[in-house]
Amino acid sequence: MKPYIISHMMISVDGRIDCPMVGQLSTDEYYVALEKLGPCSKLSGRVTTALECTAVKEETTPETGNAVGRESVHVARQSDEYTIVVDTHGKLRWQADEADGHPILCIVSEQVSETYLETLRSQGISWIANGKERIDLPKAMEVLYEHFGVRRLAIVGGGHICGGFLEAGLIDEVSIMVAPGIDGREGQTAVFDGITRQECNPFRLKLESVEQWDSGIVWLRYKTRKDE
Repeated sequence: MKPYIISHMMISVDGRIDCPMVGQLSTDEYYVALEKLGPCSKLSGRVTTALECTAVKEETTPETGNAVGRESVHVARQSDEYTIVVDTHGKLRWQADEADGHPILCIVSEQVSETYLETLRSQGISWIANGKERIDLPKAMEVLYEHFGVRRLAIVGGGHICGGFLEAGLIDEVSIMVAPGIDGREGQTAVFDGITRQECNPFRLKLESVEQWDSGIVWLRYKTRKDE
């Protein structure tokens, strides 16, 4: 069992998601649509979190010490919704135990140190540690469902996180808001990025709805077609 997972992203017409660039095109509509998706925990990667989350104190090198080396789960407190961060090597340092009004939950790999997890524990922050070299996303989603009661999850950034979840076959719905503008800069991250397995391409979708907003934004919602 796993949560129902929605990738919800605002993009330029050319599919780029750089936050400052998209922010110049529109911001409020993104959060209005996010609310319309219904109650759900929000998940983002380390880069997006470091850029946007005020609960982050700093981003630094991983703490040294003995690696955990095993799956570990700590529930600091139960909640209807969580602010979830994928931080493979434990580079983020925190100055609060919640963000956007919800408890922080860190998903890390088993490479992080025992010291880092003890720091999270002392700060009242929950964690899931699994995967020897990289996070085992399917297993982490099972833990979210079983231990934290997460039934709906929205991925809110960034491109490599969305790509990783897509490649793992975990995304149930794709919610895309196309803002009326073009980025065009070379090397900018796309909404789904970093997939290396050529046999995965393409991922087929089924269009569920289209909305045109007064601001010029078009909101597209798709279901993933996992039978193909």
